[in-house]
Amino acid sequence: MADFGIPQISTGDILRDNIARGTDLGKAAKGLMDQGQLVPDQMVNDMVGARLAQPDVERGYILDGYPRTLGQAEWLDNHLSSSAKTGKPLVAVNIRVDEQELLRRITGRRICPVCKTIYNIYSKPPKKDGICDNEGSPLQHRSDDTEAAFVERMKAYNSLTAPVIEHYCGQGRFREVDGSQSVEQVTAAIESSLKQLRQAGD
Repeated sequence: MADFGIPQISTGDILRDNIARGTDLGKAAKGLMDQGQLVPDQMVNDMVGARLAQPDVERGYILDGYPRTLGQAEWLDNHLSSSAKTGKPLVAVNIRVDEQELLRRITGRRICPVCKTIYNIYSKPPKKDGICDNEGSPLQHRSDDTEAAFVERMKAYNSLTAPVIEHYCGQGRFREVDGSQSVEQVTAAIESSLKQLRQAGD
């Protein structure tokens, strides 16, 4: 992230880039993502491993949306412990949002394909319906931002992602922040949580 001078690594963005380019990975992932299902661990782990081998992560990085399963968390722990570049332990922050609010955020999300600005038809609509304020480009609605896909995502979260929270809680490397606050408040809460976790790990 710009404020920290380190890259934000989003597995979802990497997967969608592969889908847009029509790669084998993209083709395999698209059907699963459209149904709200998770892409297999090994596929995502390989993708993350390749990204973490790039030189821009040497000062640190933020993983967005990963790990999503206990298997991914354990793979990441092993990967970092065996890496020659191992530094401070990874810490985890979960942004908690009410399920109904989360549904509105996801189904209402619209994205400019040019400048990547994110709008929401409920809480942050563009000045002109369906058009980016900055580029004048038609906004896109992701194929997996549907209520049906959201229901499946929540099922996957409750069965697969909840154990990840227990994993990091058990290691004393986890904090949770209230995502219903303003962007500025959530950002401040995340920064405070990271500082606390880092100090505890020193």
